[in-house]
Amino acid sequence: MDYDYPSNSNDSDFAHDTLDDQVLSDKPRILLMGLQRSGKSSIQRVVFGKMPPNDTLYLESTTKIQKENITRSFIDFQIWDFPGQVDFLDDMAYDAQDIFSAVGALIFVIDAQDDYSEALHRLFTTVTSAYRVNPNITFEVLIHKVDGLSDDYKIDTQRDVQQRMGDALADAQMEIIHLTYYLTSIYDNSIYEAFSKIIQKLIRELPTLENLLNALCSNSSIDKAYLFDTLTKIYIATDSSPVDIQSYELCSDMIDVCIDVECIYGAQGASPNNLSLMDPSDRGADPYDTPVSLDHQSSNDNINADSDSLERRLIEHQNQQRTLSDAEASSLIKLDNGDVLYMREVNRLLVLICLLRQDNFEKHGLIDYNFQCFKEAVTEVFEFSRKRNTQQDQDQ
Repeated sequence: MDYDYPSNSNDSDFAHDTLDDQVLSDKPRILLMGLQRSGKSSIQRVVFGKMPPNDTLYLESTTKIQKENITRSFIDFQIWDFPGQVDFLDDMAYDAQDIFSAVGALIFVIDAQDDYSEALHRLFTTVTSAYRVNPNITFEVLIHKVDGLSDDYKIDTQRDVQQRMGDALADAQMEIIHLTYYLTSIYDNSIYEAFSKIIQKLIRELPTLENLLNALCSNSSIDKAYLFDTLTKIYIATDSSPVDIQSYELCSDMIDVCIDVECIYGAQGASPNNLSLMDPSDRGADPYDTPVSLDHQSSNDNINADSDSLERRLIEHQNQQRTLSDAEASSLIKLDNGDVLYMREVNRLLVLICLLRQDNFEKHGLIDYNFQCFKEAVTEVFEFSRKRNTQQDQDQ
């Protein structure tokens, strides 16, 4: 249920719109908060709605809580976009317990191209109030719209925000509150990298996935490996080696290239190798939902449509579907510096992208075998996670 908030009303007018009637879920919530026009809705539309960044210029200001369920592979949460013109910390209008009790992460967006003094005051009151209700919340600060700023100005802005917030929390004896800061923009991959790190904190299977990636890298001479969600381009896990922003950008761009090529040349059901990286709901049809023709004539036109031939055709059709479901999309890109980007599809929701040296890729048979072991392990973890989420939904 969405709650409409007239933009020309005072906070006291919203007292009857408390969150007491909200149907709570065990899914962790991500709250997007910040002042008006700071870019919250644009972030949500670009990252989770696949909206082109330039189209966000025409978005109207949010006047109600926008809520969306995000359920893909290991990503399973609710994201709430709060209108910036409403003070949700007004004790007379809203119950902080209802707002923050089930929150996994609170993301506060600051417009770096504007005077952020008021934003810092709102950030301080928000995090201190939320911490008193739920100390387990992870607090994330997006210093946003930095695409038009120089590198030196970006660093100075982040340093200034961190210093002023640190002083304010120290004065209030709330140093225990930890804030993580990110420089972001919807016009590059920085927003995807920030959300990758934020969402990883909410994935309970993260340690298991990291251990699997570490084992894959050590046994296959892989320099870096990312496990990506194909729709959002968020990497939900990576190995323990440090993340290089340039390698992440290359892997993210590789997903775009593969999807673009598929959109141009892909034909649903044309061949077993034609698997999609896109969500079936985005294509409007199930690639495996191919009807069985009862009027089909075999190459030997003398075969009658008796029960034996019908059974045989059904079996052939099932084998074709099984072949399609077992095949995997893959791609290989050789870089000018001699490195190789190697992508393998784990399932229709996840892809593994590896960065390795070209001479190490000569042992691609070993890499493919290790990938199959990795895929089976991830599938088991994924099935366990899905069954657990289903059980939780049934228990509600």
